[in-house]
Amino acid sequence: MKAFADKGFHGTTTRDIAAAAGKSPAVLYVHHKSKEELLYQISKDGHETTLRLVRTAIATTADPAEALHRAMHDFALHHASSPTGARIVNYELAALAPEHLTEIRGIRRAIDDEMRRLVARGVEAGAFDVPDVDLTAAAILSLGIDLVRWYRDGGRWTPEQIADRYAGLALRLAGGAPRT
Repeated sequence: MKAFADKGFHGTTTRDIAAAAGKSPAVLYVHHKSKEELLYQISKDGHETTLRLVRTAIATTADPAEALHRAMHDFALHHASSPTGARIVNYELAALAPEHLTEIRGIRRAIDDEMRRLVARGVEAGAFDVPDVDLTAAAILSLGIDLVRWYRDGGRWTPEQIADRYAGLALRLAGGAPRT
Protein backbone atom coordinates (compact mmCIF):
# COMPACT_ATOMS: atom_id res chain seq x y z
CA MET A 1 0.00 0.00 0.00
CA LYS A 2 2.86 2.37 0.76
CA ALA A 3 4.26 1.95 -2.75
CA PHE A 4 0.85 2.65 -4.33
CA ALA A 5 0.34 5.63 -2.02
CA ASP A 6 3.76 7.11 -2.72
CA LYS A 7 3.79 6.72 -6.52
CA GLY A 8 0.24 5.89 -7.53
CA PHE A 9 -0.71 2.65 -9.23
CA HIS A 10 0.81 3.46 -12.62
CA GLY A 11 4.03 4.86 -11.15
CA THR A 12 4.57 1.82 -8.93
CA THR A 13 6.57 -1.10 -10.26
CA THR A 14 6.55 -4.67 -9.01
CA ARG A 15 10.09 -3.96 -7.79
CA ASP A 16 8.73 -1.09 -5.66
CA ILE A 17 6.11 -3.38 -4.14
CA ALA A 18 8.62 -6.13 -3.47
CA ALA A 19 11.12 -3.69 -1.95
CA ALA A 20 8.45 -2.27 0.37
CA ALA A 21 7.63 -5.83 1.47
CA GLY A 22 11.30 -6.78 1.81
CA LYS A 23 10.91 -9.52 -0.81
CA SER A 24 12.02 -10.27 -4.34
CA PRO A 25 9.77 -9.19 -7.25
CA ALA A 26 9.05 -12.84 -8.09
CA VAL A 27 7.35 -13.32 -4.70
CA LEU A 28 4.56 -10.93 -5.74
CA TYR A 29 3.48 -13.37 -8.44
CA VAL A 30 3.35 -16.27 -5.99
CA HIS A 31 0.49 -14.50 -4.19
CA HIS A 32 -1.07 -12.32 -6.92
CA LYS A 33 -1.50 -12.77 -10.67
CA SER A 34 -0.61 -9.14 -11.32
CA LYS A 35 -0.07 -5.73 -9.81
CA GLU A 36 -3.68 -4.91 -10.73
CA GLU A 37 -4.94 -7.97 -8.87
CA LEU A 38 -3.10 -6.79 -5.76
CA LEU A 39 -4.75 -3.37 -6.09
CA TYR A 40 -8.12 -5.07 -6.54
CA GLN A 41 -7.65 -7.11 -3.36
CA ILE A 42 -6.67 -4.01 -1.38
CA SER A 43 -9.68 -2.15 -2.79
CA LYS A 44 -12.09 -5.01 -2.19
CA ASP A 45 -10.95 -5.49 1.40
CA GLY A 46 -11.18 -1.76 2.10
CA HIS A 47 -14.65 -1.38 0.60
CA GLU A 48 -16.01 -4.50 2.31
CA THR A 49 -14.66 -3.27 5.65
CA THR A 50 -16.32 0.11 5.12
CA LEU A 51 -19.64 -1.47 4.17
CA ARG A 52 -19.52 -3.67 7.27
CA LEU A 53 -18.75 -0.80 9.62
CA VAL A 54 -21.53 1.39 8.15
CA ARG A 55 -24.06 -1.43 8.40
CA THR A 56 -22.99 -2.26 11.95
CA ALA A 57 -23.24 1.36 13.09
CA ILE A 58 -26.69 1.79 11.53
CA ALA A 59 -27.94 -1.45 13.09
CA THR A 60 -27.01 -0.40 16.62
CA THR A 61 -30.04 1.85 17.09
CA ALA A 62 -33.51 2.57 15.73
CA ASP A 63 -32.95 6.33 16.17
CA PRO A 64 -31.91 7.70 12.74
CA ALA A 65 -29.97 10.61 14.26
CA GLU A 66 -28.00 8.34 16.56
CA ALA A 67 -27.44 5.88 13.70
CA LEU A 68 -26.13 8.66 11.43
CA HIS A 69 -23.89 9.97 14.19
CA ARG A 70 -22.42 6.51 14.77
CA ALA A 71 -22.11 5.65 11.09
CA MET A 72 -20.31 8.89 10.24
CA HIS A 73 -18.13 8.67 13.33
CA ASP A 74 -17.02 5.13 12.44
CA PHE A 75 -16.68 5.94 8.72
CA ALA A 76 -14.48 8.98 9.40
CA LEU A 77 -12.47 7.20 12.11
CA HIS A 78 -11.77 4.32 9.75
CA HIS A 79 -10.56 6.67 7.00
CA ALA A 80 -8.46 8.83 9.34
CA SER A 81 -6.97 5.81 11.12
CA SER A 82 -5.69 4.32 7.87
CA PRO A 83 -5.41 7.24 5.43
CA THR A 84 -2.86 5.53 3.19
CA GLY A 85 -5.08 2.55 2.54
CA ALA A 86 -8.15 4.75 2.22
CA ARG A 87 -6.41 6.96 -0.37
CA ILE A 88 -5.57 3.93 -2.47
CA VAL A 89 -9.04 2.43 -2.13
CA ASN A 90 -10.76 5.69 -3.10
CA TYR A 91 -8.42 7.26 -5.64
CA GLU A 92 -6.91 4.38 -7.66
CA LEU A 93 -10.18 2.92 -8.95
CA ALA A 94 -9.43 3.85 -12.56
CA ALA A 95 -6.51 1.40 -12.54
CA LEU A 96 -8.77 -1.59 -11.89
CA ALA A 97 -9.64 -4.04 -14.66
CA PRO A 98 -13.24 -3.61 -15.88
CA GLU A 99 -14.56 -6.70 -14.08
CA HIS A 100 -12.87 -5.67 -10.83
CA LEU A 101 -14.11 -2.10 -11.15
CA THR A 102 -17.65 -3.38 -11.69
CA GLU A 103 -17.45 -5.41 -8.48
CA ILE A 104 -16.01 -2.50 -6.46
CA ARG A 105 -18.66 -0.14 -7.83
CA GLY A 106 -21.27 -2.62 -6.60
CA ILE A 107 -19.86 -2.45 -3.07
CA ARG A 108 -19.70 1.35 -3.26
CA ARG A 109 -23.35 1.40 -4.37
CA ALA A 110 -24.23 -0.72 -1.35
CA ILE A 111 -22.49 1.81 0.94
CA ASP A 112 -24.32 4.66 -0.82
CA ASP A 113 -27.63 2.79 -0.51
CA GLU A 114 -27.14 2.28 3.23
CA MET A 115 -26.55 5.99 3.76
CA ARG A 116 -29.41 6.98 1.46
CA ARG A 117 -31.84 4.69 3.31
CA LEU A 118 -30.67 6.06 6.64
CA VAL A 119 -31.19 9.68 5.58
CA ALA A 120 -34.60 8.82 4.10
CA ARG A 121 -35.58 7.04 7.32
CA GLY A 122 -34.56 10.14 9.28
CA VAL A 123 -36.64 12.39 7.01
CA GLU A 124 -39.67 10.09 7.38
CA ALA A 125 -39.25 10.09 11.17
CA GLY A 126 -38.97 13.89 11.28
CA ALA A 127 -35.40 13.71 12.62
CA PHE A 128 -33.89 15.18 9.43
CA ASP A 129 -34.94 17.97 7.13
CA VAL A 130 -33.34 17.88 3.69
CA PRO A 131 -34.61 18.86 0.25
CA ASP A 132 -32.70 16.03 -1.49
CA VAL A 133 -32.00 12.72 0.26
CA ASP A 134 -29.65 11.43 -2.44
CA LEU A 135 -27.50 14.55 -2.55
CA THR A 136 -27.36 14.74 1.24
CA ALA A 137 -26.26 11.10 1.54
CA ALA A 138 -23.58 11.66 -1.13
CA ALA A 139 -22.31 14.78 0.65
CA ILE A 140 -22.12 12.96 3.97
CA LEU A 141 -20.10 10.10 2.50
CA SER A 142 -17.87 12.58 0.67
CA LEU A 143 -16.77 14.02 4.00
CA GLY A 144 -15.11 10.78 5.01
CA ILE A 145 -13.74 9.93 1.60
CA ASP A 146 -12.19 13.35 1.06
CA LEU A 147 -10.50 13.59 4.45
CA VAL A 148 -7.82 11.17 3.23
CA ARG A 149 -6.66 13.80 0.74
CA TRP A 150 -5.56 16.16 3.51
CA TYR A 151 -5.21 14.14 6.72
CA ARG A 152 -1.76 13.02 7.86
CA ASP A 153 -0.70 11.41 11.13
CA GLY A 154 0.63 13.88 13.65
CA GLY A 155 -1.40 16.78 12.28
CA ARG A 156 -3.64 19.23 14.08
CA TRP A 157 -6.44 16.72 14.83
CA THR A 158 -6.44 13.10 15.94
CA PRO A 159 -8.56 10.54 14.10
CA GLU A 160 -10.97 10.47 17.05
CA GLN A 161 -11.37 14.27 17.02
CA ILE A 162 -12.07 14.20 13.30
CA ALA A 163 -14.59 11.37 13.73
CA ASP A 164 -16.42 13.27 16.48
CA ARG A 165 -16.56 16.50 14.48
CA TYR A 166 -17.52 14.79 11.24
CA ALA A 167 -20.36 12.97 13.01
CA GLY A 168 -21.68 16.37 14.09
CA LEU A 169 -21.24 17.76 10.58
CA ALA A 170 -23.19 14.82 9.13
CA LEU A 171 -26.11 15.57 11.46
CA ARG A 172 -26.06 19.22 10.40
CA LEU A 173 -25.97 18.28 6.71
CA ALA A 174 -29.03 16.11 7.29
CA GLY A 175 -30.81 18.96 9.04
CA GLY A 176 -30.75 17.11 12.34
CA ALA A 177 -30.20 18.48 15.81
CA PRO A 178 -26.51 18.60 16.76
CA ARG A 179 -25.32 16.29 19.54
CA THR A 180 -23.83 17.75 22.69
